Amino acid sequence: MLTTLFVSDLHLEDNTPERTDWLLAFLSGPARTAEAVYILGDLFEFWIGDDALSDTAGLVSRGTSSLHDLGVPCYFMHGNRDFLVGKQYAAVAKLQLLPEACVVDLYGTPTLLLHGDTLCTDDLEYQAFRRQARNPEWQAAMLALSVSERLKLAQDARTASELHTGSTSMEIMDVNADAVSEAFRAHNVSRMIHGHTHRPAHHSVDLDGTSAERIVLADWYEAGSYLEVSTNGTVSRSL
Repeated sequence: MLTTLFVSDLHLEDNTPERTDWLLAFLSGPARTAEAVYILGDLFEFWIGDDALSDTAGLVSRGTSSLHDLGVPCYFMHGNRDFLVGKQYAAVAKLQLLPEACVVDLYGTPTLLLHGDTLCTDDLEYQAFRRQARNPEWQAAMLALSVSERLKLAQDARTASELHTGSTSMEIMDVNADAVSEAFRAHNVSRMIHGHTHRPAHHSVDLDGTSAERIVLADWYEAGSYLEVSTNGTVSRSL
């Protein structure tokens, strides 16, 4: 059976080795028999540049490059935590970089792939940060800083994010229904897959009188998991 696998929001870092172990088990297990693997953002908890690789980043690159060498392509979409992952690391890890939104044909069903943060339009504070962080000039200025300076800024940003999350309602941080509908229409699809919200579910969306499907991937805070899409449909699986 032909399958394509999707993961997101792994949030890997050196002090959570169990998550890295889950990923390596995934890459050496179910991923080996897939047609392709898609990582839809936040593979890493933070990323300060391709010139400052963590031990975890090295383990991941060896795992994804080994998968590529077996003939299984691995695609990567930037998330809100690892938007500075660049071409240098992608080349080492043999990851194929994706734009922030792309449509792929999954066994006859065109499917929109997103990280998911662009759909959370009610979170105005986050959207302002996102516009800044995705600005090429801002990114160039960030990468021009020393590694220690970037690390300090990343730590400060994580603290600020935790405070924001703790003081903002889940409804505001979740997707906006109008933004979801607009994305479906803009890309002319009836299915989308994304992460970011950490609210795994399969949603049925009424889109102009027809039914559309929105699949939200799970985070890896407590366990590893992936979405399997095949000729038989979609199913969420645990590692």
